[in-house]
Amino acid sequence: MRRASAGLPERPIPQELPQMPSEERTARLSVLIDPKKKACFEALCKQEDVTPSQVVRQLIREFIESRLGPGWPDQVLGSPTGQPTAPAQE
Repeated sequence: MRRASAGLPERPIPQELPQMPSEERTARLSVLIDPKKKACFEALCKQEDVTPSQVVRQLIREFIESRLGPGWPDQVLGSPTGQPTAPAQE
């Protein structure tokens, strides 16, 4: 059991954590960028009330879709059965 903190009741730690859909799992991507561009990017994100990570993830999705087409989620993340499918051959 976890220790109660800040007045929260104790609750048991689950023995097995629920499986997350594959798109919710995270991997770190480090990018080197000019500090002035980074500051500008962060300021623009703040103006639009989005995080820089949200914008980068959207850019990545758009880039993948522009190369693989609208069916890319099944190709990259797996089919509804959970297995990745091979990219279409042209």
